[in-house]
Amino acid sequence: MSIQIYIDGKFYAKENAKISVFDHGLLYGDGVFEGIRSYDSCIFKLEEHLDRLWESAHTLMIEIPMSKAEMQKAIIQTLKRNGFTDSYIRCIVTRGVGDLGLDPSLCKVPTVIIITDKIKLYPEAFYVNGLNIITVPTVRNLPEAVNPSIKSLNYLNNILAKIEAKNSGCVEALMLNHQGYVAECTGDNIFMVKYQQGSAAKAELLTPPTYLGALKGITRQGIIEIAAKQKLRFEERVMTRHDLFNADEVFLTGTAAEVIPVVKIDGRVIGSGKPGAVTQKLLKGFREIVRKDGIRYSI
Repeated sequence: MSIQIYIDGKFYAKENAKISVFDHGLLYGDGVFEGIRSYDSCIFKLEEHLDRLWESAHTLMIEIPMSKAEMQKAIIQTLKRNGFTDSYIRCIVTRGVGDLGLDPSLCKVPTVIIITDKIKLYPEAFYVNGLNIITVPTVRNLPEAVNPSIKSLNYLNNILAKIEAKNSGCVEALMLNHQGYVAECTGDNIFMVKYQQGSAAKAELLTPPTYLGALKGITRQGIIEIAAKQKLRFEERVMTRHDLFNADEVFLTGTAAEVIPVVKIDGRVIGSGKPGAVTQKLLKGFREIVRKDGIRYSI
Protein backbone atom coordinates (compact mmCIF):
# COMPACT_ATOMS: atom_id res chain seq x y z
CA MET A 1 0.00 0.00 0.00
CA SER A 2 1.30 3.44 -0.95
CA ILE A 3 2.10 5.92 1.82
CA GLN A 4 -0.76 8.38 2.34
CA ILE A 5 0.04 12.10 2.43
CA TYR A 6 -2.18 14.71 4.09
CA ILE A 7 -2.70 17.88 2.05
CA ASP A 8 -5.25 20.49 3.16
CA GLY A 9 -7.62 18.06 4.84
CA LYS A 10 -7.46 15.26 2.26
CA PHE A 11 -5.28 12.18 1.83
CA TYR A 12 -3.42 11.28 -1.34
CA ALA A 13 -1.24 8.34 -2.30
CA LYS A 14 2.44 9.33 -2.32
CA GLU A 15 2.64 9.28 -6.12
CA ASN A 16 -0.42 11.53 -6.41
CA ALA A 17 0.43 14.01 -3.64
CA LYS A 18 0.90 17.31 -5.49
CA ILE A 19 0.78 21.05 -4.87
CA SER A 20 0.47 23.96 -7.30
CA VAL A 21 3.60 25.19 -9.08
CA PHE A 22 2.43 28.65 -7.97
CA ASP A 23 2.69 27.74 -4.28
CA HIS A 24 5.14 30.16 -2.68
CA GLY A 25 6.63 27.33 -0.64
CA LEU A 26 7.92 25.92 -3.93
CA LEU A 27 8.68 29.23 -5.64
CA TYR A 28 10.44 30.96 -2.76
CA GLY A 29 10.82 28.57 0.17
CA ASP A 30 8.14 30.71 1.82
CA GLY A 31 6.87 28.51 4.60
CA VAL A 32 7.73 26.69 7.80
CA PHE A 33 8.09 23.08 8.91
CA GLU A 34 8.70 20.75 11.82
CA GLY A 35 10.36 17.35 11.89
CA ILE A 36 8.82 15.16 14.60
CA ARG A 37 9.32 11.54 15.69
CA SER A 38 6.99 8.87 17.02
CA TYR A 39 8.31 5.95 19.03
CA ASP A 40 6.16 2.94 19.80
CA SER A 41 2.97 4.97 19.20
CA CYS A 42 4.16 7.95 21.24
CA ILE A 43 4.74 11.24 19.38
CA PHE A 44 7.78 12.67 21.13
CA LYS A 45 7.25 16.21 22.48
CA LEU A 46 4.49 16.94 19.97
CA GLU A 47 3.18 19.94 21.88
CA GLU A 48 6.64 21.56 21.91
CA HIS A 49 7.02 20.98 18.17
CA LEU A 50 3.63 22.52 17.41
CA ASP A 51 4.41 25.51 19.62
CA ARG A 52 7.58 26.12 17.61
CA LEU A 53 5.73 25.65 14.31
CA TRP A 54 3.20 28.29 15.33
CA GLU A 55 5.96 30.64 16.49
CA SER A 56 7.81 30.32 13.18
CA ALA A 57 4.59 30.91 11.23
CA HIS A 58 3.68 33.92 13.39
CA THR A 59 7.04 35.57 12.72
CA LEU A 60 6.53 35.07 8.97
CA MET A 61 2.94 36.33 9.32
CA ILE A 62 1.50 33.05 8.05
CA GLU A 63 -1.80 32.25 9.73
CA ILE A 64 -2.07 28.48 9.99
CA PRO A 65 -5.65 27.62 8.91
CA MET A 66 -6.29 25.20 11.78
CA SER A 67 -5.82 25.01 15.53
CA LYS A 68 -3.02 23.14 17.27
CA ALA A 69 -5.59 20.57 18.41
CA GLU A 70 -6.72 20.08 14.80
CA MET A 71 -3.10 19.75 13.66
CA GLN A 72 -2.47 17.14 16.34
CA LYS A 73 -5.55 15.22 15.22
CA ALA A 74 -4.43 15.40 11.56
CA ILE A 75 -0.97 14.09 12.47
CA ILE A 76 -2.45 11.14 14.34
CA GLN A 77 -4.86 10.45 11.45
CA THR A 78 -1.91 10.37 9.04
CA LEU A 79 0.04 7.98 11.26
CA LYS A 80 -2.98 5.69 11.58
CA ARG A 81 -3.66 5.74 7.83
CA ASN A 82 -0.13 4.52 7.25
CA GLY A 83 -0.04 2.11 10.19
CA PHE A 84 3.12 3.67 11.63
CA THR A 85 4.00 3.17 15.29
CA ASP A 86 7.57 4.38 14.73
CA SER A 87 7.85 7.20 12.22
CA TYR A 88 9.42 10.44 11.12
CA ILE A 89 6.71 13.11 10.73
CA ARG A 90 7.14 16.21 8.58
CA CYS A 91 4.59 19.02 9.08
CA ILE A 92 4.77 21.74 6.44
CA VAL A 93 2.86 25.02 6.18
CA THR A 94 3.51 27.12 3.10
CA ARG A 95 2.34 30.64 2.31
CA GLY A 96 0.02 29.07 -0.24
CA VAL A 97 -0.79 29.65 -3.90
CA GLY A 98 -0.06 33.12 -5.31
CA ASP A 99 1.49 34.42 -8.50
CA LEU A 100 5.08 34.61 -9.74
CA GLY A 101 5.72 37.80 -7.78
CA LEU A 102 6.94 38.09 -4.22
CA ASP A 103 3.82 39.74 -2.79
CA PRO A 104 2.69 37.42 0.06
CA SER A 105 -0.72 39.13 0.27
CA LEU A 106 -1.70 37.41 -2.98
CA CYS A 107 -1.45 34.02 -1.25
CA LYS A 108 -4.90 33.78 0.30
CA VAL A 109 -4.85 30.35 1.98
CA PRO A 110 -1.75 28.59 3.41
CA THR A 111 -1.08 25.02 2.32
CA VAL A 112 -0.82 22.38 5.07
CA ILE A 113 1.05 19.13 4.37
CA ILE A 114 1.74 16.20 6.71
CA ILE A 115 4.11 13.40 5.66
CA THR A 116 4.86 10.29 7.71
CA ASP A 117 7.61 7.88 6.72
CA LYS A 118 10.71 6.10 7.92
CA ILE A 119 14.03 7.92 8.18
CA LYS A 120 17.60 6.81 8.80
CA LEU A 121 19.84 9.84 8.75
CA TYR A 122 23.12 8.10 9.57
CA PRO A 123 24.30 4.47 9.33
CA GLU A 124 24.38 2.60 12.64
CA ALA A 125 28.19 2.45 12.47
CA PHE A 126 28.37 6.20 13.08
CA TYR A 127 26.44 5.84 16.34
CA VAL A 128 28.86 3.12 17.46
CA ASN A 129 32.12 4.66 16.23
CA GLY A 130 31.28 8.38 16.03
CA LEU A 131 31.29 11.02 13.30
CA ASN A 132 34.15 12.81 11.59
CA ILE A 133 32.99 16.36 10.80
CA ILE A 134 34.54 19.42 9.22
CA THR A 135 34.07 23.17 9.58
CA VAL A 136 32.82 24.74 6.34
CA PRO A 137 33.10 28.28 4.92
CA THR A 138 29.32 28.82 4.75
CA VAL A 139 28.29 30.57 7.97
CA ARG A 140 24.98 30.33 9.80
CA ASN A 141 22.30 32.81 8.73
CA LEU A 142 22.47 36.15 10.52
CA PRO A 143 19.56 36.75 12.94
CA GLU A 144 19.10 40.12 11.21
CA ALA A 145 18.53 38.32 7.90
CA VAL A 146 16.72 34.97 8.23
CA ASN A 147 16.60 34.33 11.96
CA PRO A 148 17.84 30.78 12.68
CA SER A 149 15.03 30.42 15.25
CA ILE A 150 12.61 30.19 12.32
CA LYS A 151 12.38 26.69 10.84
CA SER A 152 11.68 27.95 7.36
CA LEU A 153 11.48 25.97 4.13
CA ASN A 154 14.48 27.93 2.85
CA TYR A 155 17.34 25.63 3.88
CA LEU A 156 19.76 26.68 1.14
CA ASN A 157 22.27 27.93 3.72
CA ASN A 158 22.36 24.49 5.35
CA ILE A 159 22.40 22.69 2.00
CA LEU A 160 25.46 24.66 0.85
CA ALA A 161 27.20 23.67 4.09
CA LYS A 162 26.21 20.02 3.55
CA ILE A 163 27.62 20.14 0.00
CA GLU A 164 30.91 21.50 1.31
CA ALA A 165 31.08 18.72 3.91
CA LYS A 166 30.32 16.00 1.34
CA ASN A 167 32.91 17.42 -1.04
CA SER A 168 35.45 17.05 1.77
CA GLY A 169 34.48 13.45 2.47
CA CYS A 170 32.42 14.14 5.60
CA VAL A 171 28.72 13.55 6.19
CA GLU A 172 28.20 16.53 8.47
CA ALA A 173 29.46 20.10 8.73
CA LEU A 174 30.15 22.42 11.63
CA MET A 175 28.80 25.91 10.97
CA LEU A 176 30.12 29.04 12.64
CA ASN A 177 28.28 32.33 12.89
CA HIS A 178 29.46 35.53 11.19
CA GLN A 179 31.67 36.31 14.21
CA GLY A 180 33.48 32.98 14.03
CA TYR A 181 31.78 31.42 17.05
CA VAL A 182 30.35 27.88 17.00
CA ALA A 183 26.64 27.85 16.08
CA GLU A 184 25.50 24.36 15.11
CA CYS A 185 25.73 21.76 12.35
CA THR A 186 23.66 21.64 9.16
CA GLY A 187 20.66 20.05 10.85
CA ASP A 188 21.72 19.36 14.42
CA ASN A 189 22.69 21.17 17.61
CA ILE A 190 26.16 20.55 19.01
CA PHE A 191 27.28 19.84 22.58
CA MET A 192 30.71 19.40 24.14
CA VAL A 193 31.70 17.69 27.37
CA LYS A 194 34.65 18.84 29.45
CA TYR A 195 35.91 16.62 32.26
CA GLN A 196 36.74 18.30 35.55
CA GLN A 197 39.91 17.02 37.23
CA GLY A 198 40.20 14.50 34.40
CA SER A 199 37.09 12.61 35.46
CA ALA A 200 33.93 11.90 33.45
CA ALA A 201 32.12 11.65 36.78
CA LYS A 202 32.76 15.38 37.25
CA ALA A 203 31.94 16.44 33.73
CA GLU A 204 30.50 19.73 32.49
CA LEU A 205 28.06 19.83 29.56
CA LEU A 206 28.23 22.87 27.27
CA THR A 207 26.34 24.06 24.18
CA PRO A 208 26.26 27.37 22.26
CA PRO A 209 23.52 29.83 23.24
CA THR A 210 20.75 30.21 20.68
CA TYR A 211 21.47 33.92 20.18
CA LEU A 212 24.68 32.94 18.38
CA GLY A 213 22.67 31.28 15.61
CA ALA A 214 21.72 27.88 17.02
CA LEU A 215 18.19 26.61 16.64
CA LYS A 216 16.33 26.08 19.90
CA GLY A 217 16.15 22.36 19.23
CA ILE A 218 13.51 20.16 20.82
CA THR A 219 15.97 17.28 21.23
CA ARG A 220 18.54 19.82 22.47
CA GLN A 221 16.14 20.84 25.22
CA GLY A 222 15.40 17.19 26.00
CA ILE A 223 19.11 16.51 26.54
CA ILE A 224 19.40 19.58 28.80
CA GLU A 225 16.52 18.23 30.91
CA ILE A 226 18.10 14.75 31.06
CA ALA A 227 21.42 16.31 32.11
CA ALA A 228 19.66 18.03 35.00
CA LYS A 229 18.15 14.72 36.15
CA GLN A 230 21.58 13.11 35.95
CA LYS A 231 23.03 15.92 38.13
CA LEU A 232 25.31 16.91 35.27
CA ARG A 233 26.53 20.49 35.37
CA PHE A 234 25.24 22.35 32.32
CA GLU A 235 25.90 25.76 30.80
CA GLU A 236 25.21 27.60 27.56
CA ARG A 237 28.58 29.08 26.60
CA VAL A 238 30.08 31.02 23.73
CA MET A 239 32.66 28.69 22.19
CA THR A 240 35.17 28.56 19.39
CA ARG A 241 36.57 25.69 17.37
CA HIS A 242 39.53 25.66 19.78
CA ASP A 243 37.13 24.76 22.59
CA LEU A 244 35.67 21.88 20.57
CA PHE A 245 39.09 20.60 19.52
CA ASN A 246 40.05 20.31 23.19
CA ALA A 247 36.78 18.85 24.46
CA ASP A 248 36.72 15.42 26.07
CA GLU A 249 33.52 14.52 24.21
CA VAL A 250 31.38 16.08 21.48
CA PHE A 251 27.98 14.99 20.24
CA LEU A 252 25.12 16.23 18.07
CA THR A 253 21.39 16.23 18.76
CA GLY A 254 18.41 16.48 16.43
CA THR A 255 15.01 14.98 15.74
CA ALA A 256 16.27 12.75 12.95
CA ALA A 257 19.82 12.23 14.26
CA GLU A 258 18.72 11.81 17.90
CA VAL A 259 22.06 11.74 19.80
CA ILE A 260 25.20 10.93 17.82
CA PRO A 261 28.83 11.19 18.98
CA VAL A 262 31.55 13.14 17.16
CA VAL A 263 35.11 11.79 17.42
CA LYS A 264 37.02 14.02 15.01
CA ILE A 265 36.68 17.67 13.95
CA ASP A 266 38.84 19.20 11.21
CA GLY A 267 41.33 16.37 11.59
CA ARG A 268 41.63 16.77 15.37
CA VAL A 269 40.76 13.69 17.42
CA ILE A 270 38.26 14.50 20.16
CA GLY A 271 39.10 13.02 23.57
CA SER A 272 39.92 9.33 23.27
CA GLY A 273 38.67 9.19 19.69
CA LYS A 274 35.72 7.05 20.76
CA PRO A 275 32.18 7.84 21.97
CA GLY A 276 32.51 8.92 25.60
CA ALA A 277 30.82 7.82 28.79
CA VAL A 278 28.80 11.01 29.26
CA THR A 279 27.47 10.88 25.70
CA GLN A 280 26.47 7.24 26.13
CA LYS A 281 24.73 7.95 29.44
CA LEU A 282 22.78 10.86 27.93
CA LEU A 283 21.84 8.72 24.92
CA LYS A 284 20.56 6.01 27.26
CA GLY A 285 18.52 8.61 29.14
CA PHE A 286 17.12 9.95 25.87
CA ARG A 287 16.02 6.52 24.70
CA GLU A 288 14.21 6.02 28.00
CA ILE A 289 12.05 9.15 27.66
CA VAL A 290 11.05 9.04 23.98
CA ARG A 291 8.30 6.51 24.64
CA LYS A 292 6.99 8.45 27.63
CA ASP A 293 7.28 12.18 26.94
CA GLY A 294 4.70 12.88 24.28
CA ILE A 295 1.21 12.24 22.89
CA ARG A 296 0.20 8.58 22.70
CA TYR A 297 -2.02 7.14 19.95
CA SER A 298 -3.21 3.70 18.86
CA ILE A 299 -3.24 2.13 15.41
